[in-house]
Amino acid sequence: QALRERGCRSEEQFQEVLREIEAEVQRRKQLMHQSVERRAIISKCYKPKHPEVYTLQDSFLAPEFLEIVRFCTSPGADLQGLLSYLESFSDKRIYRLPVFTEEFCQAFVEELENFEQSDMPKGRPNTMNNYGVLLNELGMDEPFLTPLRERLLPVTALLYPELGGACLDSHKAFVVKYSLHEDLDLSSHYDNAEVTLNVSLGKEFTEGNLYFGDFNQDPSPVPRYIEVQHEGGRGLLHRGGQIHGALPIASGERWNLIVWMRSSAIRNQLCPMCRRKPELVEAEGFGDGFTEPLGQEEPQTLNVCAL
Repeated sequence: QALRERGCRSEEQFQEVLREIEAEVQRRKQLMHQSVERRAIISKCYKPKHPEVYTLQDSFLAPEFLEIVRFCTSPGADLQGLLSYLESFSDKRIYRLPVFTEEFCQAFVEELENFEQSDMPKGRPNTMNNYGVLLNELGMDEPFLTPLRERLLPVTALLYPELGGACLDSHKAFVVKYSLHEDLDLSSHYDNAEVTLNVSLGKEFTEGNLYFGDFNQDPSPVPRYIEVQHEGGRGLLHRGGQIHGALPIASGERWNLIVWMRSSAIRNQLCPMCRRKPELVEAEGFGDGFTEPLGQEEPQTLNVCAL
């Protein structure tokens, strides 16, 4: 039915679409192994320009961010009190907060540019972003991204309790780049995440606002969209299932850190992408954030949904 609605009529057309789908499934199955190979080469051969940015330090974080975390871990912290620290946008549960200092953003972008200009192998974030860096391949998961995610847990616990905000136990993190002669914008989509953090790292740019529509499970006949402007060093927190995109930049260049944060307690029940009970296959690292209990041990976050 879905294919018919998109113009498929003949048996030949159906078979052609099925061949394309099967080719894409096989391509995605190879991504994991290719990423492991790239990471090994990068670890062995790449010389960072700013090695200090690979390990999260309090000095990288905006003082206001640290104050927000202190509030959220204090006795009696509640949602109403937290909202006084954040910018809220309409009723879509989108929030902006300071995350990084200007000095860190500058050093981080310089490091990313240094990597881009190197001859190291590079995996791209996804099929929609052709320019950017998978941060696990740079070895940033354990020393930088896991501590950042854990710092955010008291905040997301209050903002998104029904999405597992208190138990976001894995992530996929990458940086995307927009410039005039590369990727200009990003089409409407939703993320493979319970909660997403999107931080503008710079550089100088104009236009390129984010836009947000409906939650993916609650579409309306006439979607309402709002625009949100990027601000350097500041991050947007939103539900992964919130339909969103990026409008074209008009000048300059923009780098964004995207962290898809996942709760295995939520997604083990229902895959957020296919909306079915997950059928798991093994994966390297965090996979897509699903877990499978192993006897009496704690679940290990190592799986992806086979679909």
